[in-house]
Amino acid sequence: MTPAAASPWWTQHVHADRRPFLLARNRIKAALRDYLAREDFIEVETSALQVSPGNEAHLHAFETAAIDPDGTRTPLYLHTSPEFACKKLLAAGEQRIACFAPVYRNRERGPLHHPEFTMLEWYRAGETYQSLMTDCHEILMRATEAAGTRMLGHRGRFCDPALEPKRLTLADAFTRYAGIDLLATVGPTGETDRDALAAAVGSAGIRMAGDDSWSDLFSRVLVEKIEPHLGLGRATILMEYPVAEAALARPSPGDARVAERFELYACGVELANAFGELTDAGEQRRRFELEMAEKSRIYGERYPLDEDFLAALAIMPEASGSALGFDRLVMLATDASRIEQVLWAPVAGTEAGR
Repeated sequence: MTPAAASPWWTQHVHADRRPFLLARNRIKAALRDYLAREDFIEVETSALQVSPGNEAHLHAFETAAIDPDGTRTPLYLHTSPEFACKKLLAAGEQRIACFAPVYRNRERGPLHHPEFTMLEWYRAGETYQSLMTDCHEILMRATEAAGTRMLGHRGRFCDPALEPKRLTLADAFTRYAGIDLLATVGPTGETDRDALAAAVGSAGIRMAGDDSWSDLFSRVLVEKIEPHLGLGRATILMEYPVAEAALARPSPGDARVAERFELYACGVELANAFGELTDAGEQRRRFELEMAEKSRIYGERYPLDEDFLAALAIMPEASGSALGFDRLVMLATDASRIEQVLWAPVAGTEAGR
């Protein structure tokens, strides 16, 4: 027997079930816009069509083409983040900017993933990435207040947004939850030792493949041993990522092995990714080329570099920036179990409407 098709999201009974989540979404967006305005942020809009969708090995884009009147075709991509455009605006002289940007990522669909979603991205020129940690705490509190709840929740896990987020370094997290000395596998200037990490991962009883890179092994430990413990009871700020895992972040002034990058977790769910931004255009080019070489090795494809972005980076001021999955925040503030519940009009597919 052929299984029944999922009810379309636009049928009245499905929409009625989803509508409370959607109205909460609007209230949360209004509350965050109010916070950003009070902090003197200017809300900007960025083009979704870019010459490069971003240059991270494991991000996959939607490709299209612009066709000129004479029929000339120029390859373009839907952006995976508004980051490149926002940094160009910082180079142009803006100081505090924010945007609620629809972004697009291929090969991503599931309870927490959708091919089109909304990213709240904001930047502070001339400020440290610690200021973004304060922003994240304020955003969690304002989201739950706007939703009319006291706790963030997801699949039976809860987090009190009123409590200041716990700060935890990657090195401490690997030691505490996996029994691995992470920084023993990272050299003085950030180079990584794959064999040393593989030995530690094997001793910890974590499965791995023979062709896993250092980055693959790092991700396995993070997903299997660490993330399930984060953001329970109170939010967690996971900070000081190894330089090899922070392609757009500047190295920490106190330890060149790690970078000024943190991720915000609540209820075991990653919500935000933040950087003390790298402004060395030559180093950024080198990192992008390494990422694209890895993408080519794994997936057999690569994306072009945005030369305009690299030129802007050379004059961009020191800044810190964060990208937050707005739909996930709404999910946690309303205790929704699937991302489609908080999207006004989900993309058609196997998950939509269920």
